[in-house]
Amino acid sequence: MGKPSVPPSATASTHGAREHARAQEGTTADAMPIVPANDLPEPPEDVAAGDVVWAETVAGGGYTHKVLARGTELRLTDLTGDACAHLLLHSADRPWERLNTADTVKVLWNAYLGEGHLLLSDQGRVLASVTEDTSGRHDALTGTSTLVRNTARYGDGTPQSASPAGRELFKLAALKNGLAPRDLPPSVSFFQGVRVAEDGTTEFTGSAGPGASVTLRAEQDVTVLLANVPHPLDPRPDYTTGNLRVLAYRSRPTAPDDALWDATPEGRRAFLNTVDHLTARGLA
Repeated sequence: MGKPSVPPSATASTHGAREHARAQEGTTADAMPIVPANDLPEPPEDVAAGDVVWAETVAGGGYTHKVLARGTELRLTDLTGDACAHLLLHSADRPWERLNTADTVKVLWNAYLGEGHLLLSDQGRVLASVTEDTSGRHDALTGTSTLVRNTARYGDGTPQSASPAGRELFKLAALKNGLAPRDLPPSVSFFQGVRVAEDGTTEFTGSAGPGASVTLRAEQDVTVLLANVPHPLDPRPDYTTGNLRVLAYRSRPTAPDDALWDATPEGRRAFLNTVDHLTARGLA
C-alpha cells in the first residue's frame, strides 16, 4: 500500500479531523452532484440555468436518486460511451405503483425503447415518456446485474466492491427513499443496446458512442432510482463502465395538444388514465 494522502497525526484528534474535513470545502471531482443544481457552470443552450433542479455526474459503478415533480424533464448523457443507466421509477407518494417493464413493452407493441416510448406502471398509467433520443441503444428486456452474477463473473458484486451489481445499488437507493428490496421490479437500461434475434436469443449491440443522450419527461411525480453499471450481457471480461451525466429541469407534462399524446391509441389511453387519476386527486 502507498503512503496515506493525509498524515495520521492530522486527524488524530477531533479538532484535527474537523479542520481537515472543513478544508475539503469547494473540492470538486469528475463525478459528483452540483448543489444547488442551478449553479451548473455551463447549462445546455436549450435549458435555462434557473430551471435546473438536478445536476450530477455519476461515476461508473455508482448510483443516484431523486424525487422529480410532474413535468420535469430528465436528460441522461453517456459521456464516455461506456455508461449504462439502469432506471427504476415509482410514483412518488404511492410507491406500490411503479415501472412495469412487461406493460411498457406489451401495451405499446414495441420492445425497443426510443423517442416516443412511454414508461408505464402496472396501473396502465404513464410514469414518464421518452421525448428525445440520440442513442437508440437501450434495453427493456434484460434488467440489471445481480450479486450472484457479478460475484461469479468479476469476483465480487457487493456495493462497496470494485464491481458492484446494479440490484445491490438499487437496494441502497431504494432504502434512502423508504423502499425495500420487495419494491424493486425489473428495470430498463439506456445506452447499451440489446436486440432479439430471429431464433429468440438476445444480442448485445453495445453503445452508440460518447455523447449520446436520452431525455425523459415525468408525467406524474416520480421517485427516480439510477444505477450506472455494466450491462449484464456486455461481453467484455473486465468491469467496464463510464461516467453518466444527469440533468433535470422544469418543463411541462405532455398535454392533449402534443403529438406524443395521440401517437398511438394505446398511448392516448395511458395518458387519459394518468390525467384521470391526477384530476381526481386535485393534481391536474
